[in-house]
Amino acid sequence: MPREQRREQLMDVARGLFAERGLDGTSVEEIAGHAQVSKPVVYEHFGGKEGLYSAVVAEDMRTLHDAIAEAISRPRTDPRTLIELGTLALLDYIEENPDGFRILSRDSNPFQPAGSFQTILSAIASRVEGLLAAQFERRGYDPETAPLYAQMLVGLVALAGQWWVDARVTSGMNRPEVAAHLVNLAWNGMRNLDVDPRLRLEELPHEGEDDEGEDDGAEDDGDTGPASPDDPEQRGC
Repeated sequence: MPREQRREQLMDVARGLFAERGLDGTSVEEIAGHAQVSKPVVYEHFGGKEGLYSAVVAEDMRTLHDAIAEAISRPRTDPRTLIELGTLALLDYIEENPDGFRILSRDSNPFQPAGSFQTILSAIASRVEGLLAAQFERRGYDPETAPLYAQMLVGLVALAGQWWVDARVTSGMNRPEVAAHLVNLAWNGMRNLDVDPRLRLEELPHEGEDDEGEDDGAEDDGDTGPASPDDPEQRGC
């Protein structure tokens, strides 16, 4: 087998094992056995299990990042379509390469600190941030909040993807259906943003607040605190 084909074969075999058992639970012996080669072949190509793991992660990161980045970077495309394209790009990757996605989303890579699922999400969020900032400014929202909304939007899709990779069979939902529900929440939520959002809890009295006010008034002999409920004026007399 040519060298490049052997390398790809070893990566494909290792990807399945890493996805199932993790880095620590996979041995060079198992990889070599599943690939039907001797252990020295694995060492020759990758230097060991860690080098093979890093190669798998790097390839999957590049594939996923490029797919999503291309989807959301199409010129003259309206925001809703960009959300749909980005969501479908992630779900396409999951459907075609579930083992790779499991590795990226579940495991960190101690041998390649700059490479992780979070790295991809941060890079994608940076692109989304620019798109949102322009839209926010046009629609009267504060563009300074675009980084926060970009993180929330990307996180929403990413977490749903992590759920779907294991729930594809049991949920009974196919890729377009999952994408439609994600876009439904993301797009309709973004369309109905408040310009100046506030928590409803901020408008409610804190627990015990009224009682504390009555106690303060009693201790101050009624000079500056609230009137006692027994005050004739409070009874309307």
